[in-house]
Amino acid sequence: MTRSALPSLLHGLIVVMISAAILMATQLQWQLVMIAASCFLFTGPFLATGLYALSHSLEEGDNPNFSKAIHAWQHGCKCLFRFGLLLLAACAVWAIISLLLYYLFVNVEIADPKDFLRYVLTRHDGLFILWLVSGGLVSALAFSITVITMPLMVDRNVNTWLAIRTSIRAVSENPFAMVWWATAILVLTGVSFATGLLGFLVLYPLMGHASWHVYRDLVDSSNLPTYPVAE
Repeated sequence: MTRSALPSLLHGLIVVMISAAILMATQLQWQLVMIAASCFLFTGPFLATGLYALSHSLEEGDNPNFSKAIHAWQHGCKCLFRFGLLLLAACAVWAIISLLLYYLFVNVEIADPKDFLRYVLTRHDGLFILWLVSGGLVSALAFSITVITMPLMVDRNVNTWLAIRTSIRAVSENPFAMVWWATAILVLTGVSFATGLLGFLVLYPLMGHASWHVYRDLVDSSNLPTYPVAE
């Protein structure tokens, strides 16, 4: 963070602006706020692509400027685009499931988040527990397929499916460490929302750089092909 302060904070600012725009768009339908927060788990690692490139540049002894982040999007555009579509599809499926649970099983009038909280605390029909369990499973799956995939595709010239398999294998082989890391991400994300999204300005790039080191500690990619050297 200190060695690449400006481009790192710019990533944080972009995330703050995107998150604020999403929250503003959900004001007309407050039910979508929880879905938007959940979908952040899918899109967060994707948006951190530039941060992985900055960490890679620092590791190689290069100057970690914003052009490095742009280059990361350019040299991995096909795989990144394909993986981005996969994340959007997963987010859409989760949004549909959440809306179906709400509209099919909530049989009382809920006009705002306070009514929803009152419903959760006073009703015991198991709907909210079902939603939490479903959300936990979806979040675990999202974490497993993204935590290593994006840094690996920035670092090595691999296809999307190999990167996903590598990510799932890394999580399955290091369950306790990855549970702690997932918990840390959840807590820092919660802090960012609690501070009116301003926490993302610093905490998002911090999580991005840390995710790069998680990848480097868990995966030996020395035998995987590198990107051609730019002329």
